[in-house]
Amino acid sequence: MYAAYFGLKQEPFSIAPDPRLLFMSEQHREALAHLLYGVQGGGGFVLLTGEIGTGKTTVCRCFLEQVPPHCNLAYIFNPKLTVLELLETVCHEFGVAVTPPAQRPATVKDYLDPLNAFLLQAHAAGRNNVLVIDEAQNLAPEVLEQLRLLTNLETSERKLLQIILIGQPELREMLARPELEQLAQRVIARYHLRALGEPESAQYVRHRLEMCGLQRPLPFDRAALRQIHRASGGVPRRINLLCDRALLGAYAGGQGQVTRRIVHQAAAEVLPRGTVPAPAWPRTALAGALGLAAGAGILAAVTGIVEPPVPAAPVPPAKVAAAPAGTNDVPALPSSTAQPVWAAVPAPVPAPVQAPAPPPRPTLLRDEQQAWRELATVWKLPVDDGDACGALARQQVQCFTRTMNLALIRQLGRPGIVTLDRESGQPSYAILAGLTDQTATLQAAGTEQTVTLAALAQRWRGEFATLWRAPEGYSEKLRDGESGPVLDWVATRLALAKGAPAPTQRARFDRALRTEVRSFQLAQGLPADGRPGPLTYMQLNRATGVDEPRLRTQP
Repeated sequence: MYAAYFGLKQEPFSIAPDPRLLFMSEQHREALAHLLYGVQGGGGFVLLTGEIGTGKTTVCRCFLEQVPPHCNLAYIFNPKLTVLELLETVCHEFGVAVTPPAQRPATVKDYLDPLNAFLLQAHAAGRNNVLVIDEAQNLAPEVLEQLRLLTNLETSERKLLQIILIGQPELREMLARPELEQLAQRVIARYHLRALGEPESAQYVRHRLEMCGLQRPLPFDRAALRQIHRASGGVPRRINLLCDRALLGAYAGGQGQVTRRIVHQAAAEVLPRGTVPAPAWPRTALAGALGLAAGAGILAAVTGIVEPPVPAAPVPPAKVAAAPAGTNDVPALPSSTAQPVWAAVPAPVPAPVQAPAPPPRPTLLRDEQQAWRELATVWKLPVDDGDACGALARQQVQCFTRTMNLALIRQLGRPGIVTLDRESGQPSYAILAGLTDQTATLQAAGTEQTVTLAALAQRWRGEFATLWRAPEGYSEKLRDGESGPVLDWVATRLALAKGAPAPTQRARFDRALRTEVRSFQLAQGLPADGRPGPLTYMQLNRATGVDEPRLRTQP
């Protein structure tokens, strides 16, 4: 309903899980790493817990998408089962054929024997078996005990079944009971998802909006973002409910910006009663307000009259002088400091203040090669006239151009070239040196100007170009089964990124390495195809501390 009003392609805050809008905070990545570790842990239990709405299902879906191909997977999402129903469901999920006896009721043994035979056969074929149980806090104690007994199925080398339990905090309390101590001792990894912090809540809101096509400043001001975090407690599902209702409220009221007051009203409508805190007033402001109220009461008591407030008068927007005609200058983007401002002025009206002079117009570049040379200067790389990318490639630095949204540019966190006015047939270029929630900082020919994202969106269609440092021997195409120094570099960087020791054997582009690459791509918010490309190399460099220029993210 409100998507087009705010310049969005779709409504960004649906509570239904949408993999396209996946936001992986640092702790979500750590939770995912624990699950992936558990797959290779050789048996036992892995525990993932968190409050309602903190993203357990998001992490679980991400995990299910990247389970290694050599794993047999069984997934149970409704664990309110008896012991026999659980075993029947496990066999069904693994595709194990079970023939119930005709002359008597089925017993546990009728399911355990074929399940054990299946697990042994899978082990002999080099396959792992993983059982995932969601909403595990609903498991009865006798069912948990049966799960423990399932982990007794083993060979002389390893356990045959890995079990992952995902549930609410009550699950941890259940496993702390004395009667379940044996199961608790078999938990090889556990992680508890907490709510997002205030900066992460703001990042979450911005990420979902930008992934839905937002190219203008955030429709939430800073006070609104703080109130969203405070009212939601940093729980993503509550953030979705709150932001969706706040945007609808702003749309219904014809407002282009969501304010703190709108958020507070939305929270009162969609969040459970008792979870919405009252708006926070600074102590000094509260004391001042009480003082003003007391003073007004005394004045009324003495005079018997309370003067009506003087109505606020709007100040017309400042006029921006037209840019003088230039020879090769490109018309300036509107500066973030030159936006029309309407302010209430109390009587008496003060003397008019002369508006500050508008900032100088940036000199944008007409030559794309010159833009590459200026970007190379940011990297402190010498490039002569001619083919800049060819000269950079000889220094193991590659040029990369792609149409992308602001969310991915923020994720990459590196300066690059933005192409403006491409549709006009006379494009111009500038270096994107900084990017905040509301503004972009552009550099060209020794000038710098900060512009609003709305102004940038009027002339930019997403074309972004940047540089990245390639490993020695880099080739654009990798063949299955191939080995070499580039793949050794990739394997080593992947290990460093997750804090693991560097591999001692030569790397090969096989199924295992593709799985590792895909896991890294998902965790970094990149398109996940399991093949290392320029974006993957960029993020491997960043994750492992390679010294490269960074995009400024502070005003």
